[in-house]
Amino acid sequence: MTKQELIENLGTIAKSGTTNFLEALKAGNINLIGQFGVGFYSTFLAGSKIVVISKSNNDDTQWIWTSEAAASYQIKPDPEGNTLGRGTIVRIYLKEDAQEFLSHKRIFKLVKKYSEFIDFPIYLNNKKEI
Repeated sequence: MTKQELIENLGTIAKSGTTNFLEALKAGNINLIGQFGVGFYSTFLAGSKIVVISKSNNDDTQWIWTSEAAASYQIKPDPEGNTLGRGTIVRIYLKEDAQEFLSHKRIFKLVKKYSEFIDFPIYLNNKKEI
């Protein structure tokens, strides 16, 4: 995502609102998953800090979006430069009471359950550090 896309898509909780939801529903748009900004903010239920690193083809800069509270955030250029080439990484720094989400099996089951109707692939990288 570009800096502007990070602001528009992550900078406002439930950015599209109820009115836009009802309009989309009336228009027959049945693919509403991910359209209203609430899902991303559920990461704050398990995470104390969220970091999104993103690089768009439409921008030479790779950006880092960081928030430790759902109400405020920072966006800055990645000091490491363009390490992604293209794409987005979401890092969730888990709260103490959310350690169950460190289990690859738990995450795999959740992703499989809740992404059943999403039209694009989701990849899970499993990396274990001790």
